[in-house]
Amino acid sequence: MEKLGRVASHAGTVQSVKKGFVAVQIEAVSACATCQAHAHCGFAESKNKTVEVPTSDWQQYREGDAVTVHIDESRGMLAVWIAYVLPALLLLAVIIGLSLARMPEWVVVLAAFAVLGLYILVLYLRRRKVESRFTLTISPNSEANS
Repeated sequence: MEKLGRVASHAGTVQSVKKGFVAVQIEAVSACATCQAHAHCGFAESKNKTVEVPTSDWQQYREGDAVTVHIDESRGMLAVWIAYVLPALLLLAVIIGLSLARMPEWVVVLAAFAVLGLYILVLYLRRRKVESRFTLTISPNSEANS
């Protein structure tokens, strides 16, 4: 089992339960401010988000239960790199490289879009592998469920 570093936790409410998965509505809380990735994380953008958490003990959860969802903070930073940093670096490399090669602007723009499209296609084709890197865990919020 992989050793986890600091863990970011978000309180939430079970929205639905299906075999192997629990859908949890995450409530944005002030604890996000302590996470290194809070400025870039999707949780910090709005009040509520729904995430599907894979779990083997899905039978113990009921709609409306208070739960806590956990993710290793380093995984959050990896998500920031995949979603924001790598595509930005690819775009800059293409734009600067083709501009220095004195290509017409329309070629630079088309190449930038093509590189982004290719990046998204690769992510889509490798989505199972990428998803497996971001393991969410869920635990009952015992104080609220008592």
